[in-house]
Amino acid sequence: MKALATFTLATLLALAMQSASAEDWYPSVYGAHDEIGAANLLTPEVTRQAVELVKTGKTYPLAVPVDKHLPAFRHRSFHLYNIQPGEQDGQTLGPNKFTFNDELVNAWTGVGTQLNGIGHIGIDNRYYNGNRAANFVTVEGVKQLGIEKVPPFVTRGVVLDMTAHYGKAIVPGGTEFSFADIQAVLKKEGLTLRKGDVVLFNTGWLELIGKDNKQFLEIEPGIGMEAAKWLADQGIVAFGGDTWASEVYPNPHGKDEFPVNQYLLAKRGIYDLELIDSRALVRGQAWEFLFVLGRPLYVGSTQVNINPVGSDEASQAGVVAC
Repeated sequence: MKALATFTLATLLALAMQSASAEDWYPSVYGAHDEIGAANLLTPEVTRQAVELVKTGKTYPLAVPVDKHLPAFRHRSFHLYNIQPGEQDGQTLGPNKFTFNDELVNAWTGVGTQLNGIGHIGIDNRYYNGNRAANFVTVEGVKQLGIEKVPPFVTRGVVLDMTAHYGKAIVPGGTEFSFADIQAVLKKEGLTLRKGDVVLFNTGWLELIGKDNKQFLEIEPGIGMEAAKWLADQGIVAFGGDTWASEVYPNPHGKDEFPVNQYLLAKRGIYDLELIDSRALVRGQAWEFLFVLGRPLYVGSTQVNINPVGSDEASQAGVVAC
């Protein structure tokens, strides 16, 4: 009986330790009821320092145009239809014969340049701060962790040119960016990361769109888990770049699917910015820039299209998104 009791106690302790290990990523450091994650780091001081980067105001577009031909993950699609009310029967409004065009869009919110919120990626149906899907996900959208909760981003952006680091116009698919790689690029660009930063990687991957869509979607270069943990520890708000997943794919270390996104979004509350067109910033050597992110407030959505534009001053840039 004593041996059985000892065995039972040991088993319970093991199960308790296993449970604690599985749940040690929540509640979040921002509190058990927090819904915005790393966006808590966007303080007035962070904004003030970032705004000082803007001098000339020259602008660059940083989003990719979206149409039905743009390749997207898992057969996501975009279709736009123009509608002219009354066109078929020649109807107009008023004596001045007022007419207009209107559009209907039938599309996934995850097509094109996008912000992936912290309610987008989960671990076994648990999401940021331990929220269970069964408790907040409905057919009409999420009741927690929605994009509408995210405050504006007015902060410093940093672009790391991995094409120069590897000496290739397009970084080969499957290339994993390590901590050492990031450190080398930061040193070359004369930068140090700080809390509240948005970190983008320029890989040349957008050059494949329309030329090799199959390769574009089947494989990509990006950060691995070592780099992800280091970036998170620097206090960044968002990561991403010109690829569709913002991490090395497929996972070179096993069969886990998108482990970096799981870690950064679900466990650390850090946002993902996908298909950012950083080519103009790189051409202007705009390694650091003001990043201002506005986006549609789709209530209940976990991701949404964004349209960033840039404004530089020689080797620096300011970005304003609408």
